[in-house]
Amino acid sequence: MKPDKTEAIKTALVVGANGVIGRNLIDYLMTLPEWNIIGVSRRGGEDSHKLRYVAVDLLNEKEAHEKLGNLTEVTHIFYAAYQDRPTWAELVTPNLSMLVNVVNAIETAAPNLQHVSLMQGYKVYGAHLGPFKTPARETDANHMPPEFNIDQQQFLERRQPGSSWTWSALRPSVVCGFALGNPMNLAMVIAIYASMSKELGLPLRFPGKPGAYHSLLEMTDASLLARATVWAATDARCANQAFNITNGDLFRWNELWPKIAAFFEIETAPPLPMSLEVVMADKEALWCSMVEKYDLVNNSYKDVSSWRFGDFVFAWDYDFFADGSKARRFGFHDFVDTEKMFMDIFEDFRQRKVIP
Repeated sequence: MKPDKTEAIKTALVVGANGVIGRNLIDYLMTLPEWNIIGVSRRGGEDSHKLRYVAVDLLNEKEAHEKLGNLTEVTHIFYAAYQDRPTWAELVTPNLSMLVNVVNAIETAAPNLQHVSLMQGYKVYGAHLGPFKTPARETDANHMPPEFNIDQQQFLERRQPGSSWTWSALRPSVVCGFALGNPMNLAMVIAIYASMSKELGLPLRFPGKPGAYHSLLEMTDASLLARATVWAATDARCANQAFNITNGDLFRWNELWPKIAAFFEIETAPPLPMSLEVVMADKEALWCSMVEKYDLVNNSYKDVSSWRFGDFVFAWDYDFFADGSKARRFGFHDFVDTEKMFMDIFEDFRQRKVIP
């Protein structure tokens, strides 16, 4: 479908372009005729029709201004960058600084800036700290800091009044999709863990805390999140609002885990609590042998393993879900079947020759 001739071309600045969220957002924007895209990341990327990349260290304020300060055409900032650190307190400074550096550079350079989209998560609700109120709602009170998601939103709330742009905050659950070298990629964790279990002739054991096997959870498909992100950034009703974005269904690992094992054609065995970061630390040689044996794309073991994040998710021995009805009330009605999502992602990994 061709865009209306009166519809102005928009330019998206996707910050964190190589992560699972940014990559899928770019893929979606590429299908929309009214958008041009600039991808921002430390590694850059390969330019194509409607898409160009800028490689920049956003922690370097001077470099951020030099690399972004001439992007006068930007109309929408989609911020999905993330810097990992060992502790919650250490996450605040780098992740807030990167957002501030982006907004400072683009707001000065781009006179037609309309919207700043911020990617958050359930850390806003304290989900990473322990059992939290479920279903979590956008109106829930903030918790005791430190929490960089909250600091980032407060920065936008303070900065927006009197500006020509508005903001929105998207709060997905665990985001699943394709990306390499991402520290928070649960689908990749499961796929590599299952593939290695099969190679070693082992059943697929759930490695998390005992209670986590039976808790209620939800996920967010990266493609669904991309559609919701663009919707919230372009629908006037969503200005200066936060939205939980979820697939729309709930599951328990004790029901889904055997179906995942069946996809990989292996058996299951009773759960056994273990740290994937520890037990998978010595498996690089095994991975390299699998790459050669099955003629896989030569991705490094570091790029396909997100064991620390897997341990984090599989430790949730409490319910982990939010109320997604606000987005529906405001007009976003998409949903995804979570079981099918996982199977589709695993099949995609196979087609891409990431796993056997």
